[in-house]
Amino acid sequence: MRELVVLGTSSNVPTRTRNHNGYLLRWDGAPHGDGILFDPGEGTQRQLTHAGVPATAITRICLTHVHGDHCYGLPGVLSRMVLDGVQRPVELHYPASGEDVVRALVGLATPGLDLRLRPHGGPGEVAAGLEVVALRHRIETYGYRLVEPDGRSLVPERLAAAGITGPDVGRLQREGELRSVRLADVSVPRRGQSVAVVMDTAECAGAEQLSDGVDLLLVESTFGADTAELAETYLHLTAAQAGALAARSGARTTVLTHFSSRYVDVAPLLEQARAAAPGAQITAADDLDRVPLPPRRPHDA
Repeated sequence: MRELVVLGTSSNVPTRTRNHNGYLLRWDGAPHGDGILFDPGEGTQRQLTHAGVPATAITRICLTHVHGDHCYGLPGVLSRMVLDGVQRPVELHYPASGEDVVRALVGLATPGLDLRLRPHGGPGEVAAGLEVVALRHRIETYGYRLVEPDGRSLVPERLAAAGITGPDVGRLQREGELRSVRLADVSVPRRGQSVAVVMDTAECAGAEQLSDGVDLLLVESTFGADTAELAETYLHLTAAQAGALAARSGARTTVLTHFSSRYVDVAPLLEQARAAAPGAQITAADDLDRVPLPPRRPHDA
């Protein structure tokens, strides 16, 4: 199951109902699946418990920038992973200019985790299928885009007709041909899925590049129309700007988050975003929401 587990949705300060940022993307792959943790703010360790997600599910951590509401939960998460006996390497991606902050936070954590620091100082691929693109904020900030390569889906009826069963199915997938049966003969094209994480930023080309055509767009929506001047001052998106980004990108599902604590009710922000993107699938996240990736599109869509 590929899904986004929302651990926190508040910007700057937590509220009675919203924790600081934290987002876990559960993404299959590897022996037991990948779990990519984005921007663990304060309280993320506790939010994982509330969400029923073990710290052992985390295989990679990505920081968009080193403002506290996006990273101060890091020591607790790392310490919990040590306590829970995580043995595999865990990579931590972050902007290179935040090196001192990251090392200070890591230094507070319980030692024993095979944590591999992966700073990036410019756009590009930072891991297989995972790229970063610069955003426009008050400090160096990058959004993340995860893209699965296109592939092929097996058709059971075609496999049966070709007499391919059991271990031979895996062999055919690995080798591409088995006993004159080609993989293309028993499968159909499968479009790879994609996710974009666009956190603290003003409108910019980087946000457009990250979100273009994705299946799931997680995007900040800090301010409403009533405080648009604050968005401009502090380099954040308004709800309407987030909605417009969703519309221009053609994102299949858009999740708004990172709400200012002044908004006890974020329904007006959702309305503003939807008004800017008629017909788009847009939701406003609550803490502990679980958002599945949309079903795969036909390959020629």
